[in-house]
Amino acid sequence: MSDWLLPFPVIPVVVADRPDVASDLAFALDDGGVRCAEITLRTPRALEVLAAMTAGAPPGFVVGAGTVLDVDQVDRAADAGAAFIVSPGFDDDVVERARTRGLEVLPGVATATEVQRARRAGVSAVKLFPADLLGGRSAIDALAAVFAGTGFVPSGGVGAHNAADYLSHPAVPSVSGSWLAPRAEIDAGDVSRVAERGRAAMRDRIAP
Repeated sequence: MSDWLLPFPVIPVVVADRPDVASDLAFALDDGGVRCAEITLRTPRALEVLAAMTAGAPPGFVVGAGTVLDVDQVDRAADAGAAFIVSPGFDDDVVERARTRGLEVLPGVATATEVQRARRAGVSAVKLFPADLLGGRSAIDALAAVFAGTGFVPSGGVGAHNAADYLSHPAVPSVSGSWLAPRAEIDAGDVSRVAERGRAAMRDRIAP
């Protein structure tokens, strides 16, 4: 299981288009004990948000890029300061380019075949997406029984209602979700509730 994930049991998925809010959001997450953020490349200014958060985050806070679909996005995310890459699916070229750029990589999988491909590529932890539609914890039970040593990071349908249950599974080093920092609040420039949600998530987690 990837050691780089162990300090980050909760990975906030951030969909944002306001670079001016990036630093405040990073400090709010950090205040809640959540010391990383995944900036998804779904908005026109996502790379600007990523760069602003990287530059304005508190010490030790780690910023990555999500929804990375091709090698060009890997390069642009790396240039913006990303420390890790998250993909919704498995792409050998994306994995290889991320490694070439010195980035950690968390590729997405939805089937046992994709898990096998990821293991063959030397990937020890994968994003299970969309986790809820794939069967949730039951899907992880089935996959983990076959692929010993592989970490599964559920994403899609993960929230305050089920994060702790996922994290109690020995094959789950982290969970990923957008409930800590909803887009509507970021768009409004309001991060006042982020720290409280972060503290609740970290309080409920199972320590690595």
